[in-house]
Amino acid sequence: MATAYIVDAVRTAGGRRGGRLAGIHPVDLAARSLDAIVDRTGIDPNAVEDVIMGCVSQAGEQAMQVGRNAVLASKLGEGVPAVTIDRQCGSSQQAIQFAAQAVMSGTQDVVIASGVESMTRVPMGSPAMFHMKEGLGTYKSPGLEEKYPGIQWSQFMGAEMIVQKHGFTKDDLDRFALASHQKAMAATNEGAFAKEIVPVEIETPEGTEMHTVDEGIRFDATLESIAGVKLLSPDGTITAASASQICDGSSAALIVSEEALKRHNLTPLARIHNLTVTAGDPVIMLEEPLFATDRALERAGMKISDIDLFEVNEAFASVPLAWLKHTGADPEKLNVHGGAIALGHPLGASGTKLMSTLIHALHRHGKKYGLQTMCEGGGVANVTIVEAV
Repeated sequence: MATAYIVDAVRTAGGRRGGRLAGIHPVDLAARSLDAIVDRTGIDPNAVEDVIMGCVSQAGEQAMQVGRNAVLASKLGEGVPAVTIDRQCGSSQQAIQFAAQAVMSGTQDVVIASGVESMTRVPMGSPAMFHMKEGLGTYKSPGLEEKYPGIQWSQFMGAEMIVQKHGFTKDDLDRFALASHQKAMAATNEGAFAKEIVPVEIETPEGTEMHTVDEGIRFDATLESIAGVKLLSPDGTITAASASQICDGSSAALIVSEEALKRHNLTPLARIHNLTVTAGDPVIMLEEPLFATDRALERAGMKISDIDLFEVNEAFASVPLAWLKHTGADPEKLNVHGGAIALGHPLGASGTKLMSTLIHALHRHGKKYGLQTMCEGGGVANVTIVEAV
């Protein structure tokens, strides 16, 4: 089977809800990352055979095939096709895996995996909520209700269930959240994100600026300030401070075959080593990365100690904490530049966003193997293992 390589991976700096990226249409925001891939790699814009774009809330400004619209708004040729996919929070990680599968099968040689989400302009859950409020039905069918009677699908409830199942305390969550901000602060101050962030021109009251710093990082965060945030549920442990931040952003990665590397004179950053996706309990929902990681390592013939760096999406602090407990991974290798609690979680863009951070971190720290995973609505999880080259 052919090998799939990642030539480059980029992301925009995160924008807070109503923040610095709020004035940019998501189609144009997605196009920024596509353009950066073209500019940075030098790939012929007409040589790209497909664009696979993750997006969760496909409504309003993200409706009508946001992937194709982003291609048309970008430097890519009009003849470049695109498709928009939704695997919830793992949408653009699945885009990476679909792109890699196309290359590994020999079907295509040059594919861009990407993602976008403007959570300011298309609020989370709005596609379902709008139709429900208008009396146009709900996603929970009679058949689904029969199998899961009275079940309220809630990632927040799933995160609290993980806290109870694994015996975590609120202090555990708060300390993990603080560490996320501290690592993100250090990475920003040290320039660790410089090679992955796409500068985005924005308009501010002071004039035109380039957005290059993740807006969600709390540079003044302390354990006391985090611990003082109001509980999301009176009987729970999770607060907004120990959950991922609502975020606007886009990201992209160029994935090619070995033949394409030679034909287009490209230099890869990483080789795809393993692609895994699994599904489990849809009620606790967010625990599946634990078991997907087991499956990925088994299929790759690797042990957890063989992996040098991990990116586990910080949807809620309880998820990576449970993942650490289950896998026995070294916590010093986890989210070394911070995670979604500090940097934001732009839903459909988070998969390629995390891959960008992982690949550039592997090169920055002189490491070889990286593993990325994230929890996804419905009890699904993707795992991707890459090797820096």
